[in-house]
Amino acid sequence: MLVLVLNCGSSSLKFKLIETSAEQIEASSDRILAEGLVENIGQDDAKVHFSHDSERITRQKIIPDHQAAIERAIELLQTETHLLDSTEDLDAVGHRVVHGGELFSESVIIDEQVEKQIEECIPFAPLHNPHNLAGIRAVREAFPDICQVAAFDTGVHQSLPEKAYRYALPERYYSEHGIRRYGFHGLSHRYLRLQCRKTLNKGYDEINVITCHLGNGASLAAFDGFEVQDTSMGFTPLEGLVMGSRCGDIDPAVVTYIMSLEDYSREEIDQLLNCESGLLGLSGETNDMRTIREKMEEGHERCRLAVEVFCHRLKKYISAYQGLLNGAHAVVFSGGIGENSCEVRRRACINLENIGIKLDNNKNKQLKGSEGSFSTPDSPTKLMVIPTNEELMIARDTIECIES
Repeated sequence: MLVLVLNCGSSSLKFKLIETSAEQIEASSDRILAEGLVENIGQDDAKVHFSHDSERITRQKIIPDHQAAIERAIELLQTETHLLDSTEDLDAVGHRVVHGGELFSESVIIDEQVEKQIEECIPFAPLHNPHNLAGIRAVREAFPDICQVAAFDTGVHQSLPEKAYRYALPERYYSEHGIRRYGFHGLSHRYLRLQCRKTLNKGYDEINVITCHLGNGASLAAFDGFEVQDTSMGFTPLEGLVMGSRCGDIDPAVVTYIMSLEDYSREEIDQLLNCESGLLGLSGETNDMRTIREKMEEGHERCRLAVEVFCHRLKKYISAYQGLLNGAHAVVFSGGIGENSCEVRRRACINLENIGIKLDNNKNKQLKGSEGSFSTPDSPTKLMVIPTNEELMIARDTIECIES
């Protein structure tokens, strides 16, 4: 079966055409037939990257919004690959949806009610759910009769125990308004757990793993077998680690103090915490860890501080989750930063021998964008890099939804 997977970010669209089936899932023989990335949507320098077989195409094109991005993706699949000569060639479309609230613990086929419920979750993820919905609606325009499936980043975190997902607030804020920890990046965390289990040759009930998804958005999850015991993001994707432009953990009193100090509205404080903070706010330069690292090597003090704060927070969370799980079998790094920055991994794992984490930095330096281990042979906890594949998880969920 052919599944088109769409992952709509705030200014980007990842898409993959994947051939999969129940039999291929069982044998791990799914095939990516074509894939692409539309980046800088809505900006003058928007680019479309597309690959099929050994051919790679990069084109600059005016892409004003996600509707145009999806139309361009479908056009490329039709004209460059001829895999989608007609709408009948496509069996289903799977979408990454960031927030499903408490309504969705698993992926679901999208109907009018599901779409409405996704829309109701927009206040929880205002930077993401609107774009996810834009993708769903654009596909409906292009393929009116195609089956669409929503795979939720919050889904796997519905296994969180109440002691982990409840905030210490009066009961009514949870029971009447749904204020609780939801967690995000669930599709990535699920994939990392799956691949870690296969590498270690253990059953789900035999493995404890800490998964670190580190990119412009960043989060950790602590798995005890099938279930998530804790995760760093919370009610929204703002909580937890330092991120590209999000502050992560912060004293709540700082928010109200800044609002009174600057006479900020709710929208202005949201803009500050979500879009002007994190690595961008600390460095004063950029939210890109690669550029920050380069400038740090050149002696840029604010970039040095940004790296140190990012890694300090990450190390705290890894250490806490190692204690929570009473020792993990593995700590897995993924995402653009986790897969490619050996320096971030080094700073996050060094001097943790007393809690079972022993780093081999020579192995660590050799890993960039590829799967491998960088712990010492006698390390009780294995340190691993595993490139994530959220799109594959979405494609598999899509097939399972259709077949069930």
